[in-house]
Amino acid sequence: MAIEPAAKIAFLKKIHLFYGLKDDEFTALADELKEQMVPKDGVIFEQDAKAASFYLIYGGSVRIVKKTPKKEIQLALLVRNDYFGELALVTNRRRSGTATALTDTTLLVLPRSGFDKLFKRAPHIKTNFALAVRSRQLATQLQFKWLRSDEVVYFLARKHPIVLWEKLVQPLLGSIVPIALFYIWLFVIHSLIFPLGGGLAMLALAGWIIWLWIDWGNDYYIVTNQRVVWLEKVVGIYDSRQESPIGTILSVGIEMTQLGKVFDYGNVIVRTFVGRVPFNHVRHPNEAAKMVEEYWNRTKEHAQAQEKEALKNAIRKRLNLPLKQERGFGEPAPLPKSNAPVPKPSAGMAAILKFLGSNTLKLRYETGDTVIYRKHWVVLVINAWISVLGSLGTFFLFIGRLIQLAFLPDEAFISLQNGFAVDAWAMVFLISFLPLFGWFVYQVMDWSNDRFEVTNDQIIDVDRKPFGTETRNVAPLDGILGTQYERKGILGNLFNFGTVHITAGGNKLAFEDVMDPATVQSDIDRRRMVRKVKQEEGKLAADRDRMAEWIATYHRAADEFRREDEANKRNQKKE
Repeated sequence: MAIEPAAKIAFLKKIHLFYGLKDDEFTALADELKEQMVPKDGVIFEQDAKAASFYLIYGGSVRIVKKTPKKEIQLALLVRNDYFGELALVTNRRRSGTATALTDTTLLVLPRSGFDKLFKRAPHIKTNFALAVRSRQLATQLQFKWLRSDEVVYFLARKHPIVLWEKLVQPLLGSIVPIALFYIWLFVIHSLIFPLGGGLAMLALAGWIIWLWIDWGNDYYIVTNQRVVWLEKVVGIYDSRQESPIGTILSVGIEMTQLGKVFDYGNVIVRTFVGRVPFNHVRHPNEAAKMVEEYWNRTKEHAQAQEKEALKNAIRKRLNLPLKQERGFGEPAPLPKSNAPVPKPSAGMAAILKFLGSNTLKLRYETGDTVIYRKHWVVLVINAWISVLGSLGTFFLFIGRLIQLAFLPDEAFISLQNGFAVDAWAMVFLISFLPLFGWFVYQVMDWSNDRFEVTNDQIIDVDRKPFGTETRNVAPLDGILGTQYERKGILGNLFNFGTVHITAGGNKLAFEDVMDPATVQSDIDRRRMVRKVKQEEGKLAADRDRMAEWIATYHRAADEFRREDEANKRNQKKE
């Protein structure tokens, strides 16, 4: 049956790509759309084919797969209200993958001619498409390993480049120092110390700039069909993924400065039951907010439909009727099972990674559902500076002595001419180095072994001495009465570390000297709220079961009362 124009327009108005279109533009677009029915397993387009159309899923589900000589990569699993095919049209490239219908699917197809007409009629929506295209390109490029197999990335963005340029102001101004040193060397004092100092300063500034660029590029803001995510990473030091289920969103807001209005960037603030997930300094914040709102509204609609279906199934269960399984938002038909073996890391590689201790120096990292924090590295520096200086000093003295012995023909580190003999000074330096270095290693291990953990149901303070005892202080998330954090002293404020105090019943825990204590407090509160929401969902399910039992009882009683009434009427007629 043909889709009515009014139904097409109502469908289009729910999709963020067309945010900003006027009514007459929606009407013109609806007239351009052609319906296409695709049976289950039908191919919509092939990989490397010429892009000719843009597709909107009116009903059903679609899988897009990219085939390479070595493997098959799943690019997307799409459901009703999703769209695809815009990337190849906008970038004027061939199809990056093969699109196949997972179920009987109804598509609304916009040919290239209609696509071009749309941009001519409403050039302002190019921004909406640019945002979607950039998100798809980044998602394909990055391929986050923590995404679930049925999870689709709809929005993916970095901070605006102007944020990077703001941070680069300091190192660029600092370049005045090496320039001045080279100028003094060339025109004032011809001493090699000035070009040497200038060269070292230039190397330091170059390293600083590279670090800022990497740090800027490691922050991502993500919206999938299941959650909103703020991914923040400082290589080797900090690794954070703050997220909330998309169904817990309460509101979406925008914050923009005057500079942000000029360059069209700002903050999109996503408020949820379990805290804030800020998308800071993203491009086109208005369009990004509309994108988040669209998927939030879609989730609410599906959640309501699923709640109704869950109540119906609960009633069916009480009445011994067959249950019906409905798929929700972002849940396409199940994929065909693969018999290919799942690759596992070799035992040798796992042992090497464990030996190297890839997380040994990280201040925050995640293993499974557990978030682990360590004390700030400033604490390690304060405790270990004597052993570090002592180790470096004795090591360089030892190396210096070896270099000196190399230029003395009558002396050597180990001499066998008059029996076995070892240079006394070199041995003194070496023997002094070993305990100092061992002391340093012990302090690093001691610092690394002090951990603060947050799981899905409890918080843990672990204090373990190397080759010694371990103390664990545990409190359930349910029992937390309050949290607060503090940063003390110049170092605490300068390097942003402090202590988070947690009150849990009669127990008090302290996450001491952790980096960014405000974020640590937020992580704890978020986990606590997630657990609270799950408990409330459990209560809601129990209430639903009780209601279903009442309704089923009423249904059975109504049938019984009806039969009794019919029997009474029959008896009355006989009399």
